[in-house]
Amino acid sequence: MTLSNRLRAHAPAVESEVHPMGGRVILSEPLFRMEGISKRYGGVTALNRADIAIRPGAIHAVLGENGAGKSTLIKIMAGVTAADEGRMLLDGKDVSFRSPAAANAAGIVSVFQELSLVPDLSVADNVVISNPPKRFGMIDRRAQRRIAEEALSRAGAFDIHPSSLVKDLPLSRRQMVEIAKALARRPRLMILDEATSALSKSDVEKVFSVLKRLRAEGLALVYISHRMHEIAELADECTVFRNGRSIESYKAGTKTDQQVIELMIGREYKSVFPDKPGVEISTAPALSCRGLCWEDRLADIEFDARPGEIVGVGGLDGQGQRELLLALFGVLRDVRGDVRIDGRSVRLTSPKEAKSGENGIALIPEDRKTEGLMLPMTVRENLSIAALGSVSRNGIIDRSAEATRVNELLGLLSIKVTNMNMPASSLSGGNQQKVVIAKWLMNRPRIILLNDPTRGIDVGTKQEIYQLLRKLADGGAAIVFYSTDYDELIGCCDRVLVMYDGTIVRTLEGDDINERELIGSALNISAQPLERRTTQ
Repeated sequence: MTLSNRLRAHAPAVESEVHPMGGRVILSEPLFRMEGISKRYGGVTALNRADIAIRPGAIHAVLGENGAGKSTLIKIMAGVTAADEGRMLLDGKDVSFRSPAAANAAGIVSVFQELSLVPDLSVADNVVISNPPKRFGMIDRRAQRRIAEEALSRAGAFDIHPSSLVKDLPLSRRQMVEIAKALARRPRLMILDEATSALSKSDVEKVFSVLKRLRAEGLALVYISHRMHEIAELADECTVFRNGRSIESYKAGTKTDQQVIELMIGREYKSVFPDKPGVEISTAPALSCRGLCWEDRLADIEFDARPGEIVGVGGLDGQGQRELLLALFGVLRDVRGDVRIDGRSVRLTSPKEAKSGENGIALIPEDRKTEGLMLPMTVRENLSIAALGSVSRNGIIDRSAEATRVNELLGLLSIKVTNMNMPASSLSGGNQQKVVIAKWLMNRPRIILLNDPTRGIDVGTKQEIYQLLRKLADGGAAIVFYSTDYDELIGCCDRVLVMYDGTIVRTLEGDDINERELIGSALNISAQPLERRTTQ
């Protein structure tokens, strides 16, 4: 029996009708229900009598800021942790899961934002790792590959070879393997936590197609995303969480984005992006690049970034944007071309050299979990690790100076901590991202490079980061900001460099920074031919 047929065999009959506002009204009884769920970690209440009902044949969106309780909710649902109070019901019967394996056995499978893959194993090994097919007591490699191929096909990841090592795949392909791994477990209820945050637009479209097909087959799906357009396209029902409480559940399409955001943050939602004051063209650049090249990934990069300016970097994902930031931070070897800081020619051969007081460059990396933080260490240790020289005397850390600076940055970024000595792993995703940013601000950098810094964080925290970037720019920093979100590039940036195939194909300024121009430039299609085509 194929995986598709096995899924259909699990699927209950689902009645639905089209909602007048565009959503689907699900008429079936809930497959899974959580009632009065509470969870505390020390003195912190992560969930407070939360409720949610998940129906078969429906996509249920869980919305809320980072720290609202969403992650704790799905960890309890998936057997990662246990609730302190409340109950869970599956098919109307009380259940509790002592482990993720127990949840999987009951048909509840999760795709978390933080991947659970083993990098040194093959894709096929990872897909069936929890229950590999066996023959004569040995792993049946043919059956394993067949299962992996079918799961990858259902995930729309036809380009991923089952024999490839996971460590050789880029982040977006690893995310697709994670989804395939979940599908291979034949779920009845699948939880997706920011599952598209690392994906390109084409991959997102494939995942959406998969999710819609699974919904039609009768699966229950829980979908967590901070991208409102994804919720609008996919969700049938929604539940909003705030401060550990389930605030309201409603049918998709019955509330505006503005209303939903105000439910999430508990206050009126004002303008998302700060005003752009503009920068004098005559201002000398803080950072200049001429003819920057690296292997076959970067070619003849030329641009300037002035103090007080936020320079966006756009284009389709994987066109050299990340390599550009890594080259400027001294991570890549054998970079060619001329880089100047404050008019002075420099060779950036290491991050240590890039962040030195003479150069003053900081890089906010893409993946806060693996590249930005040391999760078991404290918030204080994470913040000060990149700036030990500035808080040390004669090689010994000045704890008083360190605490003063750490508290200053905790306040500046409104990082929610009970104390600076709590582990970074205990913070919400949004607060972890703020810690990554604060860590580099400890050095008081003059040039700040950001690699998609708002991926997977809530709208309230995003707004705070936008305000912070403008504040830093107003204070004289030159900011180079790569984002996969067109709205961020349009709302935040004074200029946008659009990259295609490793080079900058267009620089957008003023009114030209709009979605149409960004998309056209990202596809390396000039605006003029597009206009002519519409008039013919």
